[in-house]
Amino acid sequence: MALGAAAAAAVYATAVERRAYQLRRETVAVLAPGADSIRVLHLSDLHLAPWQFDRIEFVRSLTDLRPDLIVLTGDSMGHRDALPAVEDALSVFEGVPGVFVHGSNDYFAPTLKNPLRYLTGPSRASGESEAEPLDIDAMERLFTERFGWHSLNNDVAQLTINGSILEFMGTNDAHRGWDRLDVLPGLVDALRELDEDDTDDPAVMIGVTHAPYRRVLDAFTTQAADVIFAGHTHGGQVALPGFGAIITNCDLPRERARGLSVWHHAHRAAFLNVSAGLGHSIYAPFRFACPPEAVLVTLEAGDIGYS
Repeated sequence: MALGAAAAAAVYATAVERRAYQLRRETVAVLAPGADSIRVLHLSDLHLAPWQFDRIEFVRSLTDLRPDLIVLTGDSMGHRDALPAVEDALSVFEGVPGVFVHGSNDYFAPTLKNPLRYLTGPSRASGESEAEPLDIDAMERLFTERFGWHSLNNDVAQLTINGSILEFMGTNDAHRGWDRLDVLPGLVDALRELDEDDTDDPAVMIGVTHAPYRRVLDAFTTQAADVIFAGHTHGGQVALPGFGAIITNCDLPRERARGLSVWHHAHRAAFLNVSAGLGHSIYAPFRFACPPEAVLVTLEAGDIGYS
């Protein structure tokens, strides 16, 4: 009986749940009193391959949400020929303001591994000679030149959306150690100089990273982030009822593997939204008790405003 149950669970994980795409909705009150709300579509870990038409169509269907902002937290490509699929999936959002960071799977194609190793702990970054490089430059041109999105790979940006000033700080993939937290304070200080005279309507600070390592979340919180967006964990990819995610593939606590929570550090706090992502490696094609997701995060006024 136990063997039959295990077989049924394996079939469900590989044939059903990994394609059971969902939309999670969250609301955070971080805007100034009386401000118009901002609908943020958080996309992560698409891991697209050319034949994944169901995932492409799900992403395209999200345009019906009419988002005001796209936040893309990396690992969009999952195959050496993934770029046309990425373009097909995301082109419906052309003209919508957006920001993005990369994960290591945007730089290198996946390599064949034992899929059960994913459940034994954080993966090790393979040497660059072991993996096939992807055309990351072409994807960046797609995002920045055609879509008009801002790269936050160890960089900052500022946007005004629905009358609110949003400031962004981001890192490149922390799982490979490509985050440059040493340059973050200077970049943020320079960004804030643009708003030093705008004290009546302070900007909202948003942190964006692929892998939510504690050092990155702590650094963002120290820099007074109001909201942090991250992916990478796949929500654990496999979860157990009553226990939750088995791993997070980083040093994030298991209970934070997916969902909205509050991250505390150095007497400060920030909302943290970790997306379970929409995809998986083509060499680990399963999910269990952790369906793929996109997230619509609505930023709202922090208090009642009066006209």
